[in-house]
Amino acid sequence: MLTATTISASISPIGPRASTEGGFPPFLPKQVEKVKDTFARNLASRIQRLPVQLSISNNCIMSSCVKPMIQDTATPLVLLHGFDSSCLEWRYTLPLLEQAGFETWAIDILGWGFSNLEKLPQCNVESKRDHLFQFWKTYIGRPMLLVGPSLGAAVAIDFAINHPEAVDKLIFIDASVYAEGTSKLPKFVAYAGVSVLKSLPLRIFATNIAFNSLDLDTCLDWTLIGRLHTLLPWWEDATVDFMNSGGYNVTAQIPKIMTKTLIIWGEEDQIIDSKLAVRLHCELPNAIIRQIPKCGHIPHVEKPDAVANLIKEFIQTNNNLPSFSKQEENVLIPQLE
Repeated sequence: MLTATTISASISPIGPRASTEGGFPPFLPKQVEKVKDTFARNLASRIQRLPVQLSISNNCIMSSCVKPMIQDTATPLVLLHGFDSSCLEWRYTLPLLEQAGFETWAIDILGWGFSNLEKLPQCNVESKRDHLFQFWKTYIGRPMLLVGPSLGAAVAIDFAINHPEAVDKLIFIDASVYAEGTSKLPKFVAYAGVSVLKSLPLRIFATNIAFNSLDLDTCLDWTLIGRLHTLLPWWEDATVDFMNSGGYNVTAQIPKIMTKTLIIWGEEDQIIDSKLAVRLHCELPNAIIRQIPKCGHIPHVEKPDAVANLIKEFIQTNNNLPSFSKQEENVLIPQLE
């Protein structure tokens, strides 16, 4: 049975503990105080807002992120998150990556997370791409290893196609990249749907199926963490704007990604079929794939040690390789033992 305690036993996080060193940033919803998970509290205490000037509008967005503790000359890691989520997804894996010596950023995608959207910008694909590019241009400024879990993989594909100069390598985790986007709905229908999306029963159900096995207390706490950003006053408007914009449709772009790519997949993902992992591997010209046993849809939460080790291995073993050879790989997904 997976619990926060069993995960904590295998991780020695760095960074301030929210309960003892200064508390949480004031822009987070007050319900963050109810979070029990030490690693989520630690990461929440590190969230900052940095100004990002969008190029496609006059909006300057105070953009939420976790800045790296380590500044390095090597390739920086930039961690995205999944659909309707936040940088708190990385509460377990980010400290491990920092301990390994990597410059690691966790960035909230425009429209989700904890950015200030009081002056609501458009939250469509183009705006999300522009926001990420302007953030990268302002604060990072050199080719990055971009990590996209779930729908974050679609965000990463769209970004890499449009801004290849900003991306050195890619990592996709249980990628949701074959959806055909969303259709425009009447406003009252869209807001009703978003209200359901925010509801506690649906969030508990989604948390339960996202992981291989959770006890009740952990499920409830992780549900609180996962819906914390939905308690910000502009969340409904931003989510409806994204849904009515059509969402991501990157299927045709996948074969155009020439960047070295690592695909990570949870063996027991109940949300995205593993056949799509094989399809993605076949369609990406320069990719390798690794499966994590006894793991659901969000390996960087459920199996942080395995994910951190795979990322570390991907960076260190491929720095001097010109390309990957798929002929050397098994047809079946290789498992991480």
